[in-house]
Formats: sequence, C-alpha cells, structure tokens
Amino acid sequence: MGRHRNDPRGVGQLLAIVGVVVLFIALVVLGGYFLYRSLPGNGELVVPDDSAALTQPEETAAASSLYIRVLGESSDILVRVPGGKVLTDTTMQQGQYVTYDQPRLDVTIGAPGAVEVFVNGQEREVADEPPGYSFTVKADSSPRPSTTPTESS
Repeated sequence: MGRHRNDPRGVGQLLAIVGVVVLFIALVVLGGYFLYRSLPGNGELVVPDDSAALTQPEETAAASSLYIRVLGESSDILVRVPGGKVLTDTTMQQGQYVTYDQPRLDVTIGAPGAVEVFVNGQEREVADEPPGYSFTVKADSSPRPSTTPTESS
C-alpha cells in the first residue's frame, strides 16, 4: 500500500511552473503588441516636429528641401536619412503633407500619381513614374528665394 504525503517541494515546483507560463504568455502578448506598432501605417502622422511651420503649402514647399502633399486618395510614403533613421513610413491620405530640411534623404512613393513633390522649392514631376518610385534628395545649399513679395522704393 502506498503512502501519500504532502511534499512542500512539489508545491513549490508547481508554483514555479505556473509563474514561468504566465511570464511566457505576457512576453508573447507584449511582443505581438510591439510588432504591430512597428508595422508601417500604424503610427501617427503627419507633420513632423522639425518641419517648417508656415501657413501656406506653397511657402512650406519653397522653404523645405523636401515637401510631399497627397492630392489623390492616398499614397504610401517612406522618407529616411540614408543609412539611418526612418522619418516617415506610412500611408498618407488626401490633403496630408510632410516637409523635411535634412541635407540628404531617400524617398519612396507608393503612388506617384497621387502626390505632388517639391525638392528645394522646385516641383519635381513624379506623376508618370511607376508605383514604388524612389529617389534621393540633396538639400540645396544656396539661399532660397523669398516667397513673400517685397516692395521697392
């Protein structure tokens, strides 16, 4: 006949196993959450903190090394510093825009026909380019023309 006894070591092992399972589930949930947040299009947009804060889009375009505004329904936009930080990676909707003044940028536009692009204040025609069109922007070091009218005496 077998004897049954309470083994305190057995209860401790059971609690340790339950603790490990709870920790594992918590890590899986957190990992899934952060993976979802890192996917393109799940972040907030649109105008970055270091963009020009001017009232007219034309003034913003003239004052920036890169200006992109969505005129069509939507377009995927990716802007990054070459070999570095991703500045924008999202789907922008009609009327939204971004501006940047970094010295060099890599840009990819998902639907070029849906956007207008200005590089160093000059419009860049991208409407006829294929989807996923990429190009590099180099900031113009020469002074940009003023966008406000001046009076002569």
